[in-house]
Amino acid sequence: MAEIKSTMDMVLERAAKMAAAAAPAAENEDLIKTGMRFAADYLNKKEEDLAQLLSAQSPEDQVSIRKGMAQTLLRNIVLPRDEQLQASGKDALQGILSLGGGSAEIQSICQELTQILEQYGQHKDQTTQQLDDAIKAQLEQQQSAQVQEGQAPVNPAMHPQYREELSKMLTSLNNQYNDAMEQRKQMILERFSTATR
Repeated sequence: MAEIKSTMDMVLERAAKMAAAAAPAAENEDLIKTGMRFAADYLNKKEEDLAQLLSAQSPEDQVSIRKGMAQTLLRNIVLPRDEQLQASGKDALQGILSLGGGSAEIQSICQELTQILEQYGQHKDQTTQQLDDAIKAQLEQQQSAQVQEGQAPVNPAMHPQYREELSKMLTSLNNQYNDAMEQRKQMILERFSTATR
């Protein structure tokens, strides 16, 4: 019976340790969510300076809050399919730089992300133009073989294969650039997760 009690005591002791470890994790999640809200306010132009907002928090909470801020900001750095996404991404990169506090490493990674985003736009335009040219040449060749005069100018976008080919090319391009961006985002998140200031 004494052995059973000691085993029961050990189980209760272990359960108490697990409960104690779980409490800070829940508190940590709340701080991360607070950081996410701060970053959302920054992106919605309700806050102007994330670094100042972060420094106003207690030092022991700053790492978790910074991590939450970084997560929200990084989610808003996406391939620029339109001007609004492009502007939001630039704001998010500025927020990351602000949180980085002048860290050369963070600046370097953000510069790489900026280059990736710029290259994506150029590469997308080039890829689309190449497809346009290829289909236009194919259609013009078909027309000249049929020798039909008075035809309207060739519009490659009207070709049945155009959308399918464009979709394949853009999907491949997006995947390449998203992978490169995700690597950089993960590097930034790791830096902020371990940062202590």
